[in-house]
Amino acid sequence: MLDHYQDSGEFLDLLSVDAWRALRAPVRQALTGARADAPAVDLGAGSGRGVQILAESVPGCDIIAVEPSPVQRAALHARIVDDPDLASRTSVVAATAEQVDLPETIGAALAINMIGHLSVADRRMLWQRLAIRLRAGTPLVVNLQPPSEAVAVGEAEFTTVRVGRLRYRGSGSAQPAGPGQVTWRMRYQVLDDEDQPVREVSAEYPWQVMSQAELLDELSAAGFTTEVGQLGIVRAVRA
Repeated sequence: MLDHYQDSGEFLDLLSVDAWRALRAPVRQALTGARADAPAVDLGAGSGRGVQILAESVPGCDIIAVEPSPVQRAALHARIVDDPDLASRTSVVAATAEQVDLPETIGAALAINMIGHLSVADRRMLWQRLAIRLRAGTPLVVNLQPPSEAVAVGEAEFTTVRVGRLRYRGSGSAQPAGPGQVTWRMRYQVLDDEDQPVREVSAEYPWQVMSQAELLDELSAAGFTTEVGQLGIVRAVRA
């Protein structure tokens, strides 16, 4: 399977710390109603920050962490193995969200910062697959990332993190790539303490865009009722 993060994966966890700090409370709130008597699924689990939130929010549940990127799975395993509780409860599956063999019953599903990787057809099929497996009242928690339509996005810095004497800076831009799709070009710079470049890595990947209204319509068509929380976190449960 294609790994969009084979070049940039080393930076993703490091540069997502602040974003996940902000997401933590609204994601935990949206996980209200999750059940521990069926496995929880984290689709596009990345380096495992969502897995940690699932484990805290649903004590005792088994977690299936689905992640197609080998470099992301390396970070995911490193996070899990250092926590005996996570290591006893979490199974890491090398698959995409549209290909993974889901359990017959699910106690919660998380899909954070990943929906744009799916085609329209795969995304709609995923909603249907989840709708028939999630127990009544248990949540699917999902969000969108900008842009909401296929428009150009000028390059902008999204975060800088200092580790030791080095600073790691992430920035990105996007260009339309057809109906409902953009191509993101991400740039990762490593700078020394005099702001001089040490190293730079670039990566490109396609991203399917959609508005929040379109997302809610798709979820409704799949049989979910929805509510939108802080930071645009959507909580969907079977109608």
